[in-house]
Amino acid sequence: MSTDASYRLALAAMILGASCAPSSADQTGFASMHNQARVGNKMCMTDHYHYGSGTGATKAAAQKSAISSWSSFTDFEYGSDWARFSKAVGKRISCSSSSSGYDCQVEARPCR
Repeated sequence: MSTDASYRLALAAMILGASCAPSSADQTGFASMHNQARVGNKMCMTDHYHYGSGTGATKAAAQKSAISSWSSFTDFEYGSDWARFSKAVGKRISCSSSSSGYDCQVEARPCR
């Protein structure tokens, strides 16, 4: 077999192999450093909370900003599988009014 034909065959095998590979979950691997347990159909951290804070002209805008802050850091640390605030447990949200609107803080244990 010629070198050109060998190259084409190898290239075809790589492309085919890549297209058949299973997709992996978006996780950084750092979540395994925390204790985890099932909560319903989710896997959650048992004693590790993440925090977020935000401000906004309205209470709803400040809460959205705080949740976005929580999600961004959780995504950075553990990957997007863990970063959905809607899946988190042990949620606490507190807000206070300020001269420019509202300040909110959230905390929750990440789940996937």
